[in-house]
Amino acid sequence: MKKIIDLRSDTVTKPSEEMRKAMYEAEVGDDIYKEDPTVNELENYAAELLGKEAALFVPSGMMGNQICLNVLTNPGDEVICHKDAHIFQYESGAPAMLSGIQLCQVDGVRGIITPESVEPLIRDTSAYYMPRSKVIEIENTHNRAGGTIQPISIIEGLQELADEHGLFYHLDGARLWNASVTTGISVDQYASYFDSVSVCLSKGLGAPIGSIIASTTEFIVEAYRIRKAWGGGMRQVGIIAAAGLYALKNNIDRLSEDHDKAQILAEHFAGNDAVEIDLGSVETNILMFKPVKKSVEDILEEAKEKGLLLSVGAVGYIRIVTHMDVSFEDIEKAKNILDEILG
Repeated sequence: MKKIIDLRSDTVTKPSEEMRKAMYEAEVGDDIYKEDPTVNELENYAAELLGKEAALFVPSGMMGNQICLNVLTNPGDEVICHKDAHIFQYESGAPAMLSGIQLCQVDGVRGIITPESVEPLIRDTSAYYMPRSKVIEIENTHNRAGGTIQPISIIEGLQELADEHGLFYHLDGARLWNASVTTGISVDQYASYFDSVSVCLSKGLGAPIGSIIASTTEFIVEAYRIRKAWGGGMRQVGIIAAAGLYALKNNIDRLSEDHDKAQILAEHFAGNDAVEIDLGSVETNILMFKPVKKSVEDILEEAKEKGLLLSVGAVGYIRIVTHMDVSFEDIEKAKNILDEILG
């Protein structure tokens, strides 16, 4: 049977044998009573890793983001974010549906918003007829921009702006591990600027499910209540938490390999006049290219027929995401398949 090379997302990874063993051997209890020792260990370990007082294990990254926004806001409030933010593009209208809040979208190159672009959008607190600006939200790395990293100077500047105007500051850090591995900036340093942080275990780290949100103890107490209200309360979930714990302890440093794989592909296609690619935006494990001679749909279909799975990125772009379940040999095969298709 021909092997399928799946470069659609780093969410397609499957648990390794070692991770499965950790799951099988996990000690469990009822997490609703906070009696699951593996979940408790995961939350404590993640909180320490992120430099926060407390953490909460949630089923998905979307739930993590939305719980954080709910805790930080009241109905009628506004969250300022990039126009291609995950919370706007890929979370099913949940801010409005679940929390009664709206998103104010900011333009920015490579997914980056700046204090200069955000400040004019902060609402005048005396204007009772306007929504209330309440949260600034950024994404690191930025998915739709191609896995780009937020500069630490921008992160600091936005924190200062939030403090100046009495706003909260949330980080969608689904792939924060990737940013940290590339820059050498620790995840706790990144997280230190934010009131709340969400991070994924089920992308590049290879766990089958789960995310972590981290903040103050008081914040997490309220987040725990919201998780329950939204159907996220879980029972003997240590079986899954064990995978996340294994991922945090074993799979962070190896992310650099995924970044190398993305660079190999990006540099290979940089000289191909059949595509447009911004090499500077390929900073981690995601790359986007725009085909100029064939349609996105045709390329995806032809690649699939040849055993290569790709996905659609921003409009007109193909998205490739490298991960632990594709080898360097697979990357070479992917290059050859795409060469055949693109010409």
